[in-house]
Amino acid sequence: MVKQNDSFITDEMLVKYYELNKKKKEIEMEMNQLKDLFQDYFNKLVGPDNKAEITLNGYKLQRQIRKIEKYNEEVTVKRLEELQMNELVQVVKKPDDAKIKSALQLGLLSERNLEGCIVTSYSPAISVKTLTPR
Repeated sequence: MVKQNDSFITDEMLVKYYELNKKKKEIEMEMNQLKDLFQDYFNKLVGPDNKAEITLNGYKLQRQIRKIEKYNEEVTVKRLEELQMNELVQVVKKPDDAKIKSALQLGLLSERNLEGCIVTSYSPAISVKTLTPR
């Protein structure tokens, strides 16, 4: 048992977390297999781009289709420039990470030149693994 700032972590908690996480992965895998079966069924029934539903023993299985449209950037920019509609094209300036790293390695740029430019973020992740095979 580990005590830190009035919080207790027990080996039972670690075991429970480990076991639940294992079950979660198994459940997600099984659900994904069922979803694939449902998609295949609806694809054969109404085609891949159509919504559908069935009711069976008090349960309703529904498939909705989300339509996403976006412009092909390269083709659209070229077409707008041909139409002389440049005001409809965004010019986005952003740092090129690969070129900056190369310039640093080649000594064309120093770390001091970039002070205050680097943003670092962190995201915590919890992991529990067994040290002995189960």
